[in-house]
Formats: sequence, structure tokens, C-alpha cells
Amino acid sequence: MLLLLLLLVASSSLSQEGVLADVPPSNKLVFILAGQSNMAGRGGVVANRWDGVVPGDCAPSPAVLRLSPDLRWEEAREPLHAGIDAANHAVGVGPGMAFANALLRSGRAGGAVVGLVPCAVGGTRMAEWGRGTELYAEMLRRARVAVETGGRIGALLWYQGESDTVRWSDATEYGRRMGMLVRDLRADLGIPHLLVIQVGLASGLGQYTQVVRDAQKGIKLRNVRFVDAMGLPLQDGHLHLSTQAQVQLGRMLAQSYLNYGTSQL
Repeated sequence: MLLLLLLLVASSSLSQEGVLADVPPSNKLVFILAGQSNMAGRGGVVANRWDGVVPGDCAPSPAVLRLSPDLRWEEAREPLHAGIDAANHAVGVGPGMAFANALLRSGRAGGAVVGLVPCAVGGTRMAEWGRGTELYAEMLRRARVAVETGGRIGALLWYQGESDTVRWSDATEYGRRMGMLVRDLRADLGIPHLLVIQVGLASGLGQYTQVVRDAQKGIKLRNVRFVDAMGLPLQDGHLHLSTQAQVQLGRMLAQSYLNYGTSQL
């Protein structure tokens, strides 16, 4: 009888742990992280290998969770987009962890737990993110799962556009496509005033970087904010933000979110 009781207790404990892993506190403040390589994180990646260096601003915390590739909540840690970004890309430090930790340090996060939903995929164009595409469907699915497990979406953090600087047709269509993405995502999530914080390009793959940047600045939709990455250090000289630049960007995104909250009071 004693052995049976011990087995029952052990089984109960494992079950509770499974529930806690899948269903964290219901007061999660959720952020969708989407776009391409600089959102996915290339900080510390050299010759397609990550150096493993994690700055203090990006340290793991029990109060920062990640929605894993198989839709389970787990303690978030760098590299945040491991298993999410394309398999042929090494992933390193991005802005997500620094963003979440900056929110928590502020004491104004609006929730005991920050839930991060990584969705970014390197090398993708805006045309690949529109409604009806695989990337859009996956982002929507992950966002819905994040909300269904308890909490609310605080914002979409969007850093994308380097691939749209190569062709004139992509660059000139950027503003229209970004506007449609915002409208469609708000409609499909049922959040008509969803905050979108887009990062202004610091670099590009082609000659039309300024065209895309002008399009980003020109989006006039309500609750779409602009955080400019231009001038942050690039570790490879032309495209990807360095680890420290990603930390700085994370802080900038957090400040933009906090400023938004204050302006809504």
C-alpha cells in the first residue's frame, strides 16, 4: 500500500509539472516577434556559428517564457529563435530577451509573466508574410495558442525589410504590404487596435534601403510605432546587428512599448 501511495504521489507531481509547463499563469503579457534575420537574432554569429555569449540583459528569468516550436511554454533563453528560424541559419542574440527583461525591470509590464512568441525567419520578403502565406498562418496560429493558454497580446514587434531592398518592385510595394499585414492580423486576432512596433532598417541587402525606410516611416495607421535601428553597430559590416546592438534595440523597443502605455492613460 505504501508503495502504491508513493507511485500515485509521483504520478500526480509529474502531471502537475506537465500542466504548469503547458499552461503558465493566466496573466501573461504576450509579445509576437516576427520578421527576418535581425529579429530572429544574429548577434554573436560568425561564419554561421553562434559564440554562445549571453549578455546580462538577456539572462533567463522564470518570469520570461517562450512559446516553443511545439507550442509549449518554457523558460525563455538565448537563442530565442532556436528551432523557429530556418534550419540552415545559425541563430544568436536578438532583441527579444533584452526587451522582456527591460519591461520587467521597469515594474510597469502589466503582468507577472512576459510571454515571447518567436516567429521570425531569416531571408524572408514582405510578400512572404501576407495573409494566405505559410509564414502568416504560422504566426497567427502561434499567437492564438499564446492567448488561449491565458493572457493578452501586448504588441507585435516587427523587424523586417532587408530582403525587400533588392528589387524596386518589392521596395515600392513595402508600405502597402505592411499596411495590409497590420490590418489583416488585427482582424484575424480580433484585436482592432493591436500595437505594432516596427523597427526601421539599419541595413539592407540591396540598393533600395532608403526606399523601404521611407515606406516604414510613412505608415500612418493608428497604433503603429517606429523604432529606428539606423546607426546601431553591425557585426558583419553590412547587414546584421551585433550582440550589444541587439541589447540596445531591445531596450529601445521596451521604452517604445512603455511610452505607448503611458500615452493611453
